[in-house]
Amino acid sequence: MATVTVEINGRPYAVGCADGQEERVRILAKQFDGHVRQVAGEVGHVGDIRLFLMAGLLLADELHEARLAGPAAEPTAASSTDGVAEALNAVAARLEKIAQGL
Repeated sequence: MATVTVEINGRPYAVGCADGQEERVRILAKQFDGHVRQVAGEVGHVGDIRLFLMAGLLLADELHEARLAGPAAEPTAASSTDGVAEALNAVAARLEKIAQGL
C-alpha cells in the first residue's frame, strides 16, 4: 500500500491507496479540493468536516446525475466509481481520525 499526501482546502492529508494508484488519487483529490473550495466560497468557513461532507454530497449528486443520464454515460461513471470510492474511503478514515482528536 502506498501513501500519497494531497492538499485539500490548503491542508495536507496523507491518503493510503493501492500501489500504482498514486496519480489517480492526486487527480481525484484535486477534483475534490475544487468542490471543497467551491462550497467554502459559497457558505464560508464552517469547519473542514462540514465542508468535506458538503463537497462529498456534491460529488455524489454528480455521480447520481451521470447514472440517470442513461446507458451511454454509465460505463464512464462505473469505471470511475471504484477509484472515487477508494479515495472517499481514505478521506473518511482521515476525517474519523481528525474527529477523534476533537
